[in-house]
Amino acid sequence: MIQSMTGYGKATATFGDKKINVEIKSLNSKAMDLSTRIAPLYREKEMEIRNLITKTLERGKVDFSIWIEKDAAETATPINAALVENYYNQIKTISDNCHIPVPEDWFATLLRMPDVLTRVDIQELSDEEWEVASKAIEEALQHLVDFRKQEGAALEKKFTEKVDNIERLLKSIEPFEKERVAKIRERITDALEKTISVDYDKNRLEQELIYYIEKLDINEEKQRLANHLKYFRETMAGGHGQGKKLGFIAQEMGREINTTGSKSNHAEMQNIVVQMKDELEQIKEQVLNVM
Repeated sequence: MIQSMTGYGKATATFGDKKINVEIKSLNSKAMDLSTRIAPLYREKEMEIRNLITKTLERGKVDFSIWIEKDAAETATPINAALVENYYNQIKTISDNCHIPVPEDWFATLLRMPDVLTRVDIQELSDEEWEVASKAIEEALQHLVDFRKQEGAALEKKFTEKVDNIERLLKSIEPFEKERVAKIRERITDALEKTISVDYDKNRLEQELIYYIEKLDINEEKQRLANHLKYFRETMAGGHGQGKKLGFIAQEMGREINTTGSKSNHAEMQNIVVQMKDELEQIKEQVLNVM
C-alpha cells in the first residue's frame, strides 16, 4: 500500500505541572527536509529527535514543534516585596528632604523600578521527563504515519481509476485502426488517379502502401503502454517508498501515448490520445505526493 507524504500528527503529555505539546506536519519533497522548533529544555535532545523523525518518515518537507505550557499561577512572575519596600522608603525620604512631590500612583511607579519583577528559571531535563516527552513525540509521529496511510489509500484509489481509464481508452482505439488503414489507402489511390493520367504499377503502389502503413503501426506502442499500466499497478501494491518509481513509470507511459498520437493520423484516434494525456497528467500531478 502506498503512503502519501502529506500528513499531520499531534500529541500531548503531562509531567508535573507541565503540559508537553508535540506537533508535526509534512508535505511532499524529493528528500527529507526537516525544520524543528524545540523548547529550550529539550534542545540537548535535538539530534536524537531528528534521527527518530528521519528514520520514521524517510521523505518529505517536515515541520516539527515541541513546546511546554504551564498553569498561569505557576508561570506568574513573582514580585520582590523586600525590594519594593526599599524603593518606597528611598523615594519617600528623597521626597521629604528635597520637597519633591511623591508619585500619584505609587504602585505603578514601584513596579517599573529595576529588578522588582524578576524570574530566574534554571531547569535541568530529568530522565523521567524526557521519557514522557519522547513518548509524546513517538505518538505524534504515529498519528502522522496513520494520516499518510489514509491519504495513500485515497491516492491509490485515484491512480487505479486513472489507470483503468487509460486502459479503456487504449482499447477504444482498436476499431479505428482498420478504418484508418482503409482511409489512407483510399486517399492515396484517389490522389494518384486524379493527378496521374497514365497507368501506374499497382503492385509497386501496394508495396509502398504497406511500407507507409507499417510506419504508422502502433501495435508496439500499445503493447508497451499496456505493460507500463500493469507495472504501475504492481508497483502500487509493492509497499511504501515507491513514489519515485511510479513517477518514472508515468513518464514512460507518456512517451508511448505521445508516439501513438504522432502516428495516429486519424481524428478520432487523436481525440482518444488527448483524453489519455489528460488522465496521465492527473496521475503525474498526484504521484509527486507519494512517498
